[in-house]
Amino acid sequence: MTVDTSVRTYKNLINGEWVASAGGLTFDSVNPADVSDAVGRFQASIAEDAVAAIEAAENAFESWKSVAPSKRAEMMNRAADLLEANLEAYAAELTREEGKPLASSRMEVKRSAQTLRYYAYEGLNVSGDTLPSDDPTTFVYTKKEPLGVVTVITPWNFPISIPARKIAPALVTGNTVVFKPASDTPLIAFRLVEALQEAGLPPGVLNFVTGPASKTGAPLVAHPAVRAVTFTGSTSAGEAIHRSVRLSTRVQLELGGKNPLVVLEDADLEYAAELAVKGGFELTGQACTGTSRVIVLDAVHDAFVEKLVAKARALKIGNGLTPGTEVGPLANASQLDTVLSYVAFGEEEGAELVCGGERLTEGEYASGYYVTPAVFTGVKPAMRIAREEIFGPVIAVLRANGFEDAVRIANDVEYGLSASICTTDEARMRYFVEHSQSGMVKINRPTTGNAYNAPFGGLKMSSTGTFRESGRAALEFYTQVKTVYHGAMPIGARR
Repeated sequence: MTVDTSVRTYKNLINGEWVASAGGLTFDSVNPADVSDAVGRFQASIAEDAVAAIEAAENAFESWKSVAPSKRAEMMNRAADLLEANLEAYAAELTREEGKPLASSRMEVKRSAQTLRYYAYEGLNVSGDTLPSDDPTTFVYTKKEPLGVVTVITPWNFPISIPARKIAPALVTGNTVVFKPASDTPLIAFRLVEALQEAGLPPGVLNFVTGPASKTGAPLVAHPAVRAVTFTGSTSAGEAIHRSVRLSTRVQLELGGKNPLVVLEDADLEYAAELAVKGGFELTGQACTGTSRVIVLDAVHDAFVEKLVAKARALKIGNGLTPGTEVGPLANASQLDTVLSYVAFGEEEGAELVCGGERLTEGEYASGYYVTPAVFTGVKPAMRIAREEIFGPVIAVLRANGFEDAVRIANDVEYGLSASICTTDEARMRYFVEHSQSGMVKINRPTTGNAYNAPFGGLKMSSTGTFRESGRAALEFYTQVKTVYHGAMPIGARR
């Protein structure tokens, strides 16, 4: 096989050194808009590489946890400066590697820098409590301490912002990190690591290994030195991690979603359709918070569908680097096959495909993973397209007989990540907030999107239900509480 030597090779970062995999193999990250375009060549790491990274992190922990919080904050801010200084170049690389429109990539790189700055300052506020004591000679207080080595495993759909919101709070609280990104998007992950390394992190504090989870996953989650694992990805992979971790290893899993948008009869249907399109088709539907189901009251169902279909058909599909593109390619061949399979399932089960769901293969689309945004009507709650996560531009529209029926349908899945309602009725807004079985509830907003200073996480099978990501709440996952009883020697015993 001929190897294209013009493609740059990137290495792993272990103990402060950029090194090749011990296995000697590499893989190419390709552009999903044009699979002939290799974005970069990366290390196909093996278990030996993962173990070396974990041992480096373990050795660096004792000294890193003693670094002054203000020094850690300085490094986070310097890394943020580097991301912002290279925003345009990194955004273009992100789009070329993952496929999303360039405007979305710009926002993601910028948000990642903001996340680093946010935790730089929040890391200065990690503190314990002082507690009243019945014994006047004893001072009782708690202190928060870092855990140790943290494994960070992230997906390809937000390949820099999700790592940033995991790595930054881990580092500012004094932990050391081993980071394995998704194999579809290792380049933008490399840029984040590169920025943090250039910001002054000591050797071993942040380690980076690329390659298949089948080769590296076991030590990354089960090695005795790993004290915490934070993972975002599929529910099946999360369940496998949950079964593999040691009893003493803390775990944080953010998994799938089957997120509903409920449209009531008093809603502005034009606006409701905009919310559905934004939540369901932006980012090519590849968001765990994406709108996968739209539950519409019977009285406005047909009028809403007409507006939704018109907006779906008007979306511009193309290379994310092309100005005006609204829907890019799917991220990889596997995801394309999954989406097309679910389109077939929907038709086989009796739902009506009213638009989209077709693979584009002509002209500019010939070398990419393109599919037209799909809308199904006549969907029943028991159908696979109404119950299973698709992770692509497919919206299932379900009819509801009334408000309470709509809430029941919204909750009638195993997931509970994000849910939204479109209405002007304050009483029904409050009812929806109280009765929605989702970790994130939105009113007249798309199901997608979360603020970096707000907690993020799901209920039911969307999460472990333990620790939240993002915001100040994220710091709890990376710290453990130690209770101290500080007593005084009796006066007579003093010398």
